[in-house]
Order: sequence, then structure tokens, then C-alpha cells
Amino acid sequence: MRRLGICPNAYYNYRKHRKADYYAQKEEVKEKIKEIYHNHNGVDGYRSMAAYLERGGYNYSQTTIHKYMNTELGLHSIVRPKKPGTKLGKPHKIFDNKLNQDFHADMPNKKWCTDFTYLFLKNGDVRYNCTIIDLHDRSVVASITDRHITSDLAIRTLQRALADQHPAKGGLVLHSDQGSQYTSKAFIEFCESVHVAQSMSKAGYPYDNAPMERYFNTLKNECTNLYEFRTEEELYQAVEEFAYATYNHVRPHSYNGYRTPYQARTAA
Repeated sequence: MRRLGICPNAYYNYRKHRKADYYAQKEEVKEKIKEIYHNHNGVDGYRSMAAYLERGGYNYSQTTIHKYMNTELGLHSIVRPKKPGTKLGKPHKIFDNKLNQDFHADMPNKKWCTDFTYLFLKNGDVRYNCTIIDLHDRSVVASITDRHITSDLAIRTLQRALADQHPAKGGLVLHSDQGSQYTSKAFIEFCESVHVAQSMSKAGYPYDNAPMERYFNTLKNECTNLYEFRTEEELYQAVEEFAYATYNHVRPHSYNGYRTPYQARTAA
């Protein structure tokens, strides 16, 4: 070092300060991770955590965040097992699967997916949610929760989506399973009246509607399974806020390169 004209004390002080800066920055990031984790009720894994940190100006690889979260902080995303659902009843009419697991859409309002799920109040009473998502960016375009799982609920959900999105007539495919709500005469006639082409999964094959399965899994893991709802009004409000605010505008989505659905939808 002396040959290079560097004082040893200055060199070692530099190394010491550089290490101190590294550890200070690391502790700052770990505190931020804990803050985000607890504010979001522990639902974030390392991938979404890295996306949230990047929004705040902390650019770290997912590998580093995984190490900080799981190894050093002992923070793991809360994952609850998904309760398998069954739909009874013989289909009245079956439509061809127009998607064939092609869940990509170049433009909004070209391919929508829909399904029902079961939600529970604190006293065990069941409520039913019908949701429609746009495969272009995985945004929720309609979500309604009610007391009964009927074709009327499916129709009202589709009506809301059409009123909000105004898709071009004849250019929209709506994909669902073969549940009796979607194969009913009332629902089929409504789709025909608004020029929506129906598409259906193969019976008992959830992979044909995987984006809806994933959304409902996220809704339950990150919202409804975390709380006890004493009234249906509390449940309905929580589900709507999650769908239209948290999911569409706040939560990073891996399909969109960890942008929110809204960011992906409005990207130039």
C-alpha cells in the first residue's frame, strides 16, 4: 500500500466505514421488510416484497430479499390450504373451450374469465362471490357477493362488467366452468343478447380456468381468511375493497412483471 502512496490507516478506515455503511443499509432494508410484512398481515412472499421495496427506492434481487425474509428475519408468507369445491348438477348446455388454456390477450376486453367461490361469516353462514377478470392484465372487472349462487348473480356480475368496460360488440369471449349458473337458459340468452361468446372448461378440470382459481386463492389468503366477519356488510365491503382497490391498484402481479393490473392496463 505504501508503494501506491496509500496510508494503511486510511485504507483500513475506508474498509471499516464501507462495511458499516453496508450493515446500516441492510438493517434499514430489513426494517422496511418487517414494516411491509406486518402492514400486509404477513401475506407477502419474497417476490412481491421485492416489488414493494423497489417502489420505495430499494433495488434488491429477489434472492437477497428471500434471504433477508426467510433466513435472517424468519418471516414467511401466510399460505392457507385451498378448500376444494364441487359443483353439482348436470349441465343444460355446454360450449366449446375457445381458450384451450391460452390465457394471453393482446388487448383489454377480449378474453374474460369468471367463476364463483364460497365465503364464510363468523357464524358459519355461507355467502357466494362471483368475479370476472380480464386476461389482458388480470384486473378484476366485476365482483359481486350475495346470499345465493344463482344464474341471476352471474348475470348481474356480467352486467356490471359490461357497464364499466364497454367492450366492442361481438369481440368478447367469456370463459367459465360448466356450472349450472353458466349453462342456464337465462344466462345463455343474456350472453346472446349482449353479443358475448361463451367458452367453457372441461368438466372437473380446473386448469382450464386457472387464472380464476388463482384469483380466488389470493382473495382468501390475503383477505377473507385473515379476518372474522360478523355481518355480511363487512364481508361484502372487504371483498370489494380487495378486488377494486388492493388487487387492481396496489398488489404487484407476477403476470404483469410485478406491476399492478392498473399499471399494466394503462401502460403506453
